Amino acid sequence: MCRRQRSGNSGITRYRKALIQDRTREVNRLHKVLEDAGIKLATVATDVLGVAGRAMLAALLAGTADPAVLADLARGRMRAKLPALRQALTGRFRARHAFLIGQILARLDSRDETLAALSREIATPRTPLASAITRLRTIPGVEQRTSEVLVTEIGVDMSRFPTAGHLVSGAGLCPGNNESAGKRYRRTPRKGCKWLRITLIEAALGAIRKKGCVLGARYRRIMRHREHKVAVVAIARTILEVAYHLLTRETTYQELGADYFDRRDKERATHRSVRLLEQLGYHATLEDRHPSLSEW
Repeated sequence: MCRRQRSGNSGITRYRKALIQDRTREVNRLHKVLEDAGIKLATVATDVLGVAGRAMLAALLAGTADPAVLADLARGRMRAKLPALRQALTGRFRARHAFLIGQILARLDSRDETLAALSREIATPRTPLASAITRLRTIPGVEQRTSEVLVTEIGVDMSRFPTAGHLVSGAGLCPGNNESAGKRYRRTPRKGCKWLRITLIEAALGAIRKKGCVLGARYRRIMRHREHKVAVVAIARTILEVAYHLLTRETTYQELGADYFDRRDKERATHRSVRLLEQLGYHATLEDRHPSLSEW
């Protein structure tokens, strides 16, 4: 699917994704070198490569080893953690650590410049791609980069797919068929576009964390019977189906709410709640709080 139907920008978005993955590996190497030096900065600072973190790293490279001096470089809310910072910055920073961190920071800066240039090129307005990207960004968990990848990988013309299921199948997000002698075994998703799959999985992980989102509610429903990875893939599949309908109808996403499934299946939700109360040792008596038409 992806090889025949992707747009001209797909090479740029894929290269950007590869660089992001490479940058993540460099950040992990940075954490490992700091851990080897006994510097536990990551346990206190949310972002080691933030403004304060980079200032502390620059001071370490310049030869400053005093934890109090390094901790005093904290900014904003991090200054409330000065005692913890002094303890975290007490280590055995050696010349070899400084050399490695200097090389890693140089590579990170180079990748950041390249990523910024790639993002500017991808974000260049192209009609109808720009309007499609804007519509896809209304989906929970779908940000600018995600919508750009979706548009470049699947295009904006959905007429080539008879249904959303055909698009999902082409993307390799539908379960495979593993059945023998009438017994169905665990099924893994089919092979498809790995770039699209990775992007949708990341979007799903972001969507399930949003409050009041129907995608998060669907994730929790699946998690009652399946494992986390299966539920995340199901949400990724749902996001792709929603994207198909938005591009087909040229509309935006309308949130149904986290209580959508309870409103849709009121009787099942009531039975489940009563059963849970009985398991906890309570006796529940149901009373309809909404008066009937005859009582008005």
